Amino acid sequence: MLIYSMTVSVDGYTADRDGGIAWSVPSDELFAFHLERVRQLGAHLCGRRLYETMRVWETDPALRETELDAAFADAWSALPKVVFSRTLERVEGNARLATASVGDEIASALAASDLDVEIGGPGLAAQAVDLGLVDEFRLFRAPVVLGGGTPYLPPTAGPIDLEFVETRPFGSVALYERYRRRHPSPA
Repeated sequence: MLIYSMTVSVDGYTADRDGGIAWSVPSDELFAFHLERVRQLGAHLCGRRLYETMRVWETDPALRETELDAAFADAWSALPKVVFSRTLERVEGNARLATASVGDEIASALAASDLDVEIGGPGLAAQAVDLGLVDEFRLFRAPVVLGGGTPYLPPTAGPIDLEFVETRPFGSVALYERYRRRHPSPA
């Protein structure tokens, strides 16, 4: 299954107008939830900006100061990653640059693992949404209205029929929303 998961504002943005995400810092409870999610993935496909944001978990020893941080750094470092970029010439850690189309890289990642695969970065995920390849949408809705920025979802050619699967509050920090794509019944 391909999962698109990101933190979003109440009005649906993943970053503010300046590209900032300081408003999305998770609580320890939410961070522990993210750790368990990452441990359950077979691969992660990400755009350049998300890769660069998350790379510190593999390269910065200061992010290993607490037990929870060290566990997340270990899980993230072990997770195979495919990075889509037109500007990077190389990547670090357990990552490789994408060499095929988004659709082909998704198919390859899904075929290589019995676990779910996550895609992140709204620009990259938009391509998977357009191709109809995203099976689940998982949002961590933060209690802030940004009024503009980078949208979680792109404009779509038509409606995407979803089934509500789960919701879970994380105190006053975020509301987890999980939706599964409904696939038409065979005629």
